[in-house]
Amino acid sequence: MSIDYAKARRLLARRDPVLRDLMRRYGPCGLADSQHTDPFRALVRAIISQQLSTQAAATIARRFEALFDGKPTPARVNAAPDDQLRAVGLSGQKLRYIRDLCARIEGGLLPLATLGRMDDEEVIRVLTEVKGIGRWTAEMFLMFRLHRPDVLPVDDLGIVKAVQRAYRMRTLPSPKRLMRLGEEWRPYRSVACWYLWRSLENTPVKE
Repeated sequence: MSIDYAKARRLLARRDPVLRDLMRRYGPCGLADSQHTDPFRALVRAIISQQLSTQAAATIARRFEALFDGKPTPARVNAAPDDQLRAVGLSGQKLRYIRDLCARIEGGLLPLATLGRMDDEEVIRVLTEVKGIGRWTAEMFLMFRLHRPDVLPVDDLGIVKAVQRAYRMRTLPSPKRLMRLGEEWRPYRSVACWYLWRSLENTPVKE
């Protein structure tokens, strides 16, 4: 799915002067350049990223993928012993999550090839059946693998902090307040989120 970024920028600039200023400061949206090409790797990276800084998550992901010559598959990961996977920095909990992900893909319970044909909420429903994958992780998959244009992860701490700073709020906005603010950004809430993350010089972080 492609996003008309020129149209998105015009609409967001017209509706929201705060976003207009962010777009002027940071230039073209880099959401397309951040896309993952492999759905399995995208989900593994999303699991690894939970509760970690961007740098720590990237280090563990690189080590993990290096175990499989840069081409991890559910079958290859399933065949790897626990101690080898723990050695790259995976916690026991995240190891269990990745094992469950692999088992569901191998068993046909998670049909990765069909996710692109589902609507956003259906993708979230299917993915959150996997241990360790909550709504935030599914939303990251929607944005950074399926390239969906209208996702607003209200539980993302980076978005929450960016909105507080950009809109000069005294307290952190609640999910309900973020949803109200995001109504003005439809149908390009993903693009708005990229600029908010960019304003922190950061990438998605979940509290």
